[in-house]
Amino acid sequence: MTKVVTDANFEAETKDGLVLVDFWATWCGPCLMQAPILEQLSEEFSEDELTIVKIDVDENPATAQNFGIMSIPTLLFKKDGEVVKQVAGVHTKDQLKAIIAELNA
Repeated sequence: MTKVVTDANFEAETKDGLVLVDFWATWCGPCLMQAPILEQLSEEFSEDELTIVKIDVDENPATAQNFGIMSIPTLLFKKDGEVVKQVAGVHTKDQLKAIIAELNA
């Protein structure tokens, strides 16, 4: 299951392992299309392999601003606290699995 994070706990929740961060908003149609794909991924990967977190950009503008998020959905991949990849727009499960495999290699 994906975990909801905020400006307050973002760093603590994304500092260990491979973390996929979904920057989204409730009014964003493409974000709502991306959500079930991320839920499927969260069920397929163990927490040791991948953690998926969601952060609402309207409720948590500081984190979005800190990472220069200009459009949503934006997916940010962090590995042990460092940003290793960022992609914008809706991505298929296969596209995301390919990115995860590349980052876990």
